[in-house]
Amino acid sequence: MTEQASYLVPGMTCEHCRQAVSSEISKLPGVESVLVDLESKRVEVSGHELDDAALRAAIDEAGYEAA
Repeated sequence: MTEQASYLVPGMTCEHCRQAVSSEISKLPGVESVLVDLESKRVEVSGHELDDAALRAAIDEAGYEAA
């Protein structure tokens, strides 16, 4: 069954932000898709056996903080 995770990442403002966050999250096991909406500052992740701590760490690794 596919899981969904959603994060508010206020620091994202441009295409570089979108690419950085998407790239880091996509590296994680189980992640099937990443949708970054710059307007709402939301990151939507879907996949299997998603690890909240790992997802937050990936956002942090990209240089941003999940609220």
